[in-house]
Amino acid sequence: MTSAAAARPLAPTEGRPRRVLWALCLTQITSWGILYYAFPVLIPEITSSTGWSAGVTTGAFSLALVVSALAGILVGRVIDRRGPRALMTAGSIVGSTSLVVVAISPNYFVFLAGWVLAGLGMAATFYQPAFAALTRWWAPDHVRALTIVTLAGGLASTVFAPFTAALADRLTWRATYLILALVLAAVTIPVHAIALTAPWPVRETATDEHPDITGIARGRTFGMLVVALTLSAFATYAGVVALVPLMVERGFSLAEAAWALGLGGAGQTAGRLFYSSLTRRTGASARLAGLIAVGGLTTAGLAVIPGPYPLVVALSMTAGMIRGNLTLVQATAVTERWGAAHYGKLSGLLGALPSVAGALAPVASAALASRLGGYPPLFAILAAVASCAALAATRTEVSGVASRPAART
Repeated sequence: MTSAAAARPLAPTEGRPRRVLWALCLTQITSWGILYYAFPVLIPEITSSTGWSAGVTTGAFSLALVVSALAGILVGRVIDRRGPRALMTAGSIVGSTSLVVVAISPNYFVFLAGWVLAGLGMAATFYQPAFAALTRWWAPDHVRALTIVTLAGGLASTVFAPFTAALADRLTWRATYLILALVLAAVTIPVHAIALTAPWPVRETATDEHPDITGIARGRTFGMLVVALTLSAFATYAGVVALVPLMVERGFSLAEAAWALGLGGAGQTAGRLFYSSLTRRTGASARLAGLIAVGGLTTAGLAVIPGPYPLVVALSMTAGMIRGNLTLVQATAVTERWGAAHYGKLSGLLGALPSVAGALAPVASAALASRLGGYPPLFAILAAVASCAALAATRTEVSGVASRPAART
């Protein structure tokens, strides 16, 4: 499938393979739900069972996200050249194996090694490779495909946060991770291996307007995009991981906190339903700045509003709606400004620092909350970080491209 013969432009009857789209919907729900969203639910039991501090425990997870961010640069290049099938199947195998290592780890160093493996699995199975695949297979209608797969991906926390909490109520965290590893392997390995077999199209030739990838990556617009997305990622992912501890600190049960986190995922899905409408009515720069700013307001709301529970859930769902749209903003940032040529490489470069920021956010948020005396002051700081990100986002226009609404998709 990755041979030179297979890498050819697709005829209209071959293009936009629907089974690829639905397969990636299923594997994004499962991969994100198990490799990412299970961890915030299991943090309290892991720390109480092992005696490791929350900062040390979260540090292992953060290391996984750093590894994922750095590996993501190579992932984009590999997919540009060879397609996603082999890489995403291997990522599923590595991800499933990593959770077994985490579950049976006799000490912290093996636990840490397991999460390093998990980072490699994340890089090869999360949104970046899926987006690169859909952008090539579904162009020029890729925004619709990206929206559909992220609608599904937004359900990851809705499905797996409560599922993980239910397992943890009956089993140890180690047994819970073993079951989750089995689910991850059973779903994602065969689906990636069997479904991602459509011929891989050759990439479009870079346009005369933006032929120089290095020049793009060193330009002001690209730099401000990186700044805005990095600050936003830190605020966003710190808020996701800190939501459960925030609510537990305020007297809610672990189950209530897990449901609030899960319903935030439902908010991601609901929010993405409006993304196509946003692209028709707003320019790329204004869309990015506005979404980050509203996200900062919801973070500030979580900082100052202790309850009641339905109001906290509403804030979590609103934050999820913003988070869901920001995922699509980042997924389309390259194509809206510079086209689909070399999408994998440019998106890998664009996403590296934001991914590192998101990776460091969990451990940084735990450390900051400890120094600040609780999680409400942490959320106030995260709201300020989001405000700075929104300001940077206003400087991400490309003349004649980002200043106007995107074409109808």
